[in-house]
Amino acid sequence: MNKLALLSLFLFSFSSWSIEFEDAVFPELATSSRGLAMGNAFINKVDDASAAFYNPAGLGSVRFTHLHISNFQFESNQGWMKSATSGQASDAATKFPKAFNLEGTRELLLDHKGQISHSRFHALPNFTTRYFTLGYLFSFQQRAMIGQAAGADFEYAQRRDHGPYAGLNLSLFGGVIKAGFTAVLLNRKEVIGTSAQTTKVDLKDSNYDQGTALIINSGLRLTLPITFLPTFSIVSHNTAQQTFSETSGSAGAPDGIKNTIDAGFSITPQIGKGVRIHFEANLKDITNLYPDVAATRKILAGMELDIGRIFFIRAGYGDGFGSGGIGVKAQKLEFDLTTYAVDTTTSEFRGKEDRRFVLGFSSGF
Repeated sequence: MNKLALLSLFLFSFSSWSIEFEDAVFPELATSSRGLAMGNAFINKVDDASAAFYNPAGLGSVRFTHLHISNFQFESNQGWMKSATSGQASDAATKFPKAFNLEGTRELLLDHKGQISHSRFHALPNFTTRYFTLGYLFSFQQRAMIGQAAGADFEYAQRRDHGPYAGLNLSLFGGVIKAGFTAVLLNRKEVIGTSAQTTKVDLKDSNYDQGTALIINSGLRLTLPITFLPTFSIVSHNTAQQTFSETSGSAGAPDGIKNTIDAGFSITPQIGKGVRIHFEANLKDITNLYPDVAATRKILAGMELDIGRIFFIRAGYGDGFGSGGIGVKAQKLEFDLTTYAVDTTTSEFRGKEDRRFVLGFSSGF
């Protein structure tokens, strides 16, 4: 009976594990605060440097040539903000830095059990012009939690990606058909695991999966030159199905990036002088390489109200929850505020909401 009880406890713990990366719904190596506000339904609309990761065919719609040096995005969730900023103001100087590493996060979550702490930061300095982009990707994301049950483990996941990338676009028939691809020499370091909540987390390089792979994303976009500009897109992630080579001294090679395929449809009515509204729907993972994730979670939809190509109001629906945001865009400056949510269950639809908040900022020449 004791063995059966232990087995049941193990199976329950495994099936209810909350910490994972949401690659089925958010397969992009670097997300866009603008896209996330639209429910991440963005493969048709994308017309800026983030086209390299959402749909390289979008490089053919870039309006300005720019060199963006300070191109970064930071996001966190309610659990991260509560653990990193709660208490007296004098505590902030010591609490805030702890929230960016696993051991510090474990200490903070001891006072916030049952909360998921999530943070992501990425920087994408790049030179982008119509038909071409060249840049460097750095992305760091971390999430962790301690359950409320007595003796619950500290569960954690951490991923760091970095590497140079370049993208090209080919436009045909006056831009009716656009095709493109992006190549990223991706270096990945990640770990997903558990430890006792009272045990100090002191991970070495040998505890992380580490490796390098040349990841190629490709995309195709068809825009019909008629009223409302109906547009169809299809995007392939890791088109060449490359796997990671193992870094010496690591725990092993990271899991391969699945060759998922996304499809999208959109219309963009002109509703006034200098005012447009864009409606878009995407279906992620149309070949169902993530069968454990409910199909309804892979249906994304969003809209963007464009006022004079300067001010933007956005709303969307992704992973079963609503999203929204505002943005300002000029040739030398972009600023976005976004909120979106993910489902922390493994397969349910609208299982448990994890609400996140995103700040995006980019400036350059």
